[in-house]
Amino acid sequence: MVQGSLTTAIGSISGTSMDGIDVSLVSTDGEAVVRPGPGRTYRYDAGLRRRLLDLLADPSRAQTEPLDELELAVTDAHAGAIADFMRTQGLSRDQVGLVGLHGQTVFHKPETRFTRQLGLGPRVAKALGIDTVNRFRHADVAAGGEGAPFAPLYHRALAAGLEQPVMVLNLGGVANVTYIDGPDVIAFDTGPASALLDDFVLRRTGKAYDEDGRLAASGTADAAMLASWMADPFFARRPPKSLDRNHFHALARTVDRLSDADGAATLAAFTVASIAASLDHVPLKPRRWLATGGGRFNKTFMRLLAARLDVPVDPVEAVGWNGDFLEAQCFGYLAVRSVRGLPLSLPTTTGVPRPMTGGELWRAA
Repeated sequence: MVQGSLTTAIGSISGTSMDGIDVSLVSTDGEAVVRPGPGRTYRYDAGLRRRLLDLLADPSRAQTEPLDELELAVTDAHAGAIADFMRTQGLSRDQVGLVGLHGQTVFHKPETRFTRQLGLGPRVAKALGIDTVNRFRHADVAAGGEGAPFAPLYHRALAAGLEQPVMVLNLGGVANVTYIDGPDVIAFDTGPASALLDDFVLRRTGKAYDEDGRLAASGTADAAMLASWMADPFFARRPPKSLDRNHFHALARTVDRLSDADGAATLAAFTVASIAASLDHVPLKPRRWLATGGGRFNKTFMRLLAARLDVPVDPVEAVGWNGDFLEAQCFGYLAVRSVRGLPLSLPTTTGVPRPMTGGELWRAA
């Protein structure tokens, strides 16, 4: 629904941790006016999540196979989540102007100009009866951009009234940062956030993640192993830069020779060290860091980050944002920008040669 210059949009995304689908509402003009709404998370059923994780374990399949059946399952999971969200919020299709369907990233290799997110826009538009935008990253990657991160323009809109420079840190499966200082915005992936630690904890304990960072807090990081990982050329590369979830997968399996506690501690220290290395690539030291993504609940991450960065490191809720649904809101926001022909990415956020529009619009009718 469009009210004046504002469009009410629903965004839907599943992150690299593949634990579920985030759905959220936002009303926006696609520029400076942003009114975030409620959100909800819908867990993938165990069978679908297992299929997705198995796909990640063999990246060549994600690049070369059709994956038609899997994409249908992911698409229907997103459509079902959005439909249920609308029911629980009492929203009719006439009250929603757009759906921003990010879908599920299964492969991202911008150096070969290839990125893949599962999620069929036409199928969602038909199922919901609402115009749907998808394939947000593809034009950027095709033009030579990194195709990630894609939330910086939304972060800039939200942060307009905050003391700056400020750094927004997304602790998802992969970590990324958005540096904001007035109109200036710089963004890039920093390295792993929760993905490597989650994978390790699942292998060793059968649990999905290290709750509150307790396992990592009980161990001691292996300094030599950490130093070898930080020698990876990715960290010295100037941004913009992006990272596939599996970039450090083989390397990090060397942690399996450590105990559960020391392995978790080493992976947590790796996340923190790689985030701290991002300071080499921004003009000024941020006055404050605001953390979003599931990793903000990891008390060990947050404690180590505050000690390492020596400025306040707070969850985004400290400034009134909802960290559970920022990315879902972002793709609702970007859907509005896409339809209005506004850029979704900039040279300073993805390295694209010029401000780049993107997304594909699928009409409900």
